[in-house]
Amino acid sequence: MRLTPFSTLSLLSVAVGISLASTAQAAQPPAPDLSNSEFQQCLDGLKNSSKFRGVNSYTFNNYRPSQPDPSVIQSLNYQPEFQKDVWDYLSALVDKERVEDGIRAKRQWRDTLRQIESRYGVKAEHVLGVWGVESNFGQTLGKKPLFESLATLSCFDRRQSYFQGEYANALKIVQNGDIAPNDMTGSWAGAFGQTQFMPSTFLELAVDGDGDGRRDLVNSVPDALASTANFLDKRGYRTGEPWGYEVKLPDGFWAASNRKDKKSISHWRNQGLTLANGSPLPYDLSSAGLLLPAGVDGPAFLVGKNFDTFYSYNASENYALAIAHLSDLITREDSSKTDFITAWPTDDPGISRQQAKDIQQALLNAGYDIGSVDGIIGDNTRTAIQQYQTSRGIFPADGRAGQKFYRAIVGNAAPSPGQYGQPANSRPLNPAPADRMGQLIEQQTTRPNSYSSQPSISPSTSTNTRYRRVASADGTIKLVRIDEGS
Repeated sequence: MRLTPFSTLSLLSVAVGISLASTAQAAQPPAPDLSNSEFQQCLDGLKNSSKFRGVNSYTFNNYRPSQPDPSVIQSLNYQPEFQKDVWDYLSALVDKERVEDGIRAKRQWRDTLRQIESRYGVKAEHVLGVWGVESNFGQTLGKKPLFESLATLSCFDRRQSYFQGEYANALKIVQNGDIAPNDMTGSWAGAFGQTQFMPSTFLELAVDGDGDGRRDLVNSVPDALASTANFLDKRGYRTGEPWGYEVKLPDGFWAASNRKDKKSISHWRNQGLTLANGSPLPYDLSSAGLLLPAGVDGPAFLVGKNFDTFYSYNASENYALAIAHLSDLITREDSSKTDFITAWPTDDPGISRQQAKDIQQALLNAGYDIGSVDGIIGDNTRTAIQQYQTSRGIFPADGRAGQKFYRAIVGNAAPSPGQYGQPANSRPLNPAPADRMGQLIEQQTTRPNSYSSQPSISPSTSTNTRYRRVASADGTIKLVRIDEGS
């Protein structure tokens, strides 16, 4: 999501980790009942409006949606019931897997990145940091049809004027021949491509990085990376400067987090700050502000202008810190340790995406119907975690997937009753080992059902048929068949 009033005010509360305590009250609104006749009347009005003056009739009519998409209005008004602490947010975005993917991408696109760095003056690893955080190096682009989403948002609920402009710009992109219509898919709010540009930002800053005469941020990695570098450059990126660095505060030091209040490096040296490893602060930043994402007891950072350009890409300090941290690890080409030198002020750090997958599979094995195992701790998974915690007397039953819960459910720890483990006199979960978490429960007709409350499997069922235990709302257990290969 790119530098727009809407993205900075609304999308970030969903997409970016904000340091708030977790809550457990559901906030997902129901999908609204949208009138298609009202929708079509709205589109008729937009066709001749000033915002669509540059869109010809063929383009407008050819890609005109036949009906609205209520789910995007649902997303527009969604407030997540669980908010992430900064250590949860960063552990999911900057883990061993993503660093290794970034190192491979750096080597694969070395020549392209060298050309981009020479042209725009933006460090290759900083571009890679954006690419990794925005779309997991092109692996997660979004599947919502942009025309349908933006047209719906243009005609219903709030921010209609903003989305009307984005809808018109999306049509202009196809009309100009930059991107094929079938490739115009992305997030519910209209961000698309390898580095997730909004249509207005695309028209302003996208560039042709591979020389084919088109600006295809969906299928062309060179186009996407060059456009990202151009974005950062136009937002004030300073060639040759680092984004900043982790620092160590002197004993008894107190200050508020304020990255905008930039001081000289001499000032911070005089205050007693050093690099996190104890070395003197280098003089490679013209000025820097102090960033304390978790207060003075957590990791501290001095950040310069280039950090601000990361922030301008998506207005969240946690988001910018994820780009900065990922870019440093890719620069060092070291995925062995993804933590900062100073630990976060918590006894329950965040989990990696692989650990999230392990938790999801363990919940499925325990009978919680959370959907697919994708490594994303969404509302369904958090609700299941909360139910699991409540059923086993774990306090607090906050739905959070941290290291304590991971150890408890995956079976790597045996805490005391009432904490992160099985309460007294309860039946143990007996989850599968971590290296087998991707396997589903298999029930074979050649052996009796191990759960007496469950219906027996028909003798005609293949011995290789797989089932998943699902707990219903009334507490009963049923087996749901899983087809092979799913």
